[in-house]
Amino acid sequence: MAIPMKNGGMKARKVIFYVILSGITTGIGAFFGALIGTISEKIIAICLSFAAGAMLYIVSGELIPESNKLYKGRMNSIGNILGFILGIFTTMV
Repeated sequence: MAIPMKNGGMKARKVIFYVILSGITTGIGAFFGALIGTISEKIIAICLSFAAGAMLYIVSGELIPESNKLYKGRMNSIGNILGFILGIFTTMV
C-alpha cells in the first residue's frame, strides 16, 4: 500500500499516516470480529460467507476483465471457472 502511494508522489509523512490509519482500523475490526465470533458458530458462518462473496465480487469485477485484457484467449477464463468449481467442491468435503 505504501509503495504505490510513495511512487505516486505522496509525501512520506502522509504515506505513513495512511498506513498507520489502515492498520488501526484493521486491528479494531479484528477485535470486534473476535468478540462477535464467540457468540455463535452461525454468526461466524454468516461473516465468512459475506467475506467470500465480497472476494468473489472483486475477482469477478476486477481481475477477470483485467486478465482478459492482458492475455487474449480462453485459458484464463477456463482457469477461473475451474478454480471456482474446485473451491466449491473443497468446501463441501
